[in-house]
Amino acid sequence: MEIKNMSIAEIEARLAEMKAQIESAESEEQLNEMKEAFTEERKLLSERKAELVELETRKAEAKAITEGTMVPKVIEERKEETNMKKVEEYRNSKEYIDAFAEFLKTGKPDECRALLTTNVGEAGEVAIPDMVSDIIKTDWVQSELLSLVKTIEVPGNYIQQFEVSAGDAVIHDEGSGAVSEEELSLGIVKLIPESIKKWISVSDEVMDMKGQAFLEYVVKELSYKISVKAEDVLIDKIVALPTSATETTVNAKVVKAGAAVTTIATALGELNAEAKNSVVVMHPSTKAAYVAAARTANFAMDPFEGLKVVLTNNLPAIGSASENDCYAIVGDFGFGALANFPNGKKITIKVDDKTKMTEDLVRVLGREYVAIEPVACRAFVKITKPAAV
Repeated sequence: MEIKNMSIAEIEARLAEMKAQIESAESEEQLNEMKEAFTEERKLLSERKAELVELETRKAEAKAITEGTMVPKVIEERKEETNMKKVEEYRNSKEYIDAFAEFLKTGKPDECRALLTTNVGEAGEVAIPDMVSDIIKTDWVQSELLSLVKTIEVPGNYIQQFEVSAGDAVIHDEGSGAVSEEELSLGIVKLIPESIKKWISVSDEVMDMKGQAFLEYVVKELSYKISVKAEDVLIDKIVALPTSATETTVNAKVVKAGAAVTTIATALGELNAEAKNSVVVMHPSTKAAYVAAARTANFAMDPFEGLKVVLTNNLPAIGSASENDCYAIVGDFGFGALANFPNGKKITIKVDDKTKMTEDLVRVLGREYVAIEPVACRAFVKITKPAAV
């Protein structure tokens, strides 16, 4: 009988027959001959069986759909997609935003879940309105420093490798001896998430604010303060970098100089060649000192070498810094730093209406889970103050 005319039962019987014949082989030579003889037939039988099984499955599904005991897969997928769209649309409605604001105040998600179940037939985790997500993302993006940092969202701790040292490539002349093997040494930076927290005390009048007004007031303030703290954390870690790389710590170069028109250019010369989008970070009054130096030099050259200057209060002003204090940083934050948000870019908010109740104040705590670290050697140069400026 031709294989294409065989039923599943006949195919299984023929496969069992071939298996029995192979098992009855009396010598290894006979066994190999049987296996070789049956190889092509077994392949064709297996392929035909798979086709028949798929056909039977389709017939059974079609019958179940006709009888109303099964919903077509494509309809299920469209239904799920429709529900997601409904959730996305409804979570931005005024009714839901008002309920979400009350959820933040009370910590009770029941009303949000009930609204979702009633209006879109989808219960579960409380959906976050886009306006709240946008506030948090905007504060990170609007931070001149943090907007330059590469971000990822990987659950748990994250390990980033970096090159501690490596041998250079060489020119090999034809017929000469073998070149030396490259000596490559890699290190790792562990990005271990930490909670950055900020709490504010607001009046009862603020707590009485409804929906969008309350969210914009409270979430924006907490998000802004948390992003500023993340900036400070990164700057502190760069300032603390050693001048030589270790297996677990990248390095940064140091230039010891005052606010002269050539200082930034000297720092640029110490950077890794891959640091192509560098900026200058310094205190506002330090920038003024560099501008004054340019004025004294009759503006013969740009003291910042055309780089963007990012201002921060987390570095000391050059006038108040002590000898060897880092008062400015030159570097590429996109190449040299990495931030991981294991839970996504969101802020957890808790409300305490008991502690300051007698003062008519309510404490609101915001917490964001993030790890931020320098991850590349010589991506940054620290400019430190000399003995006399």
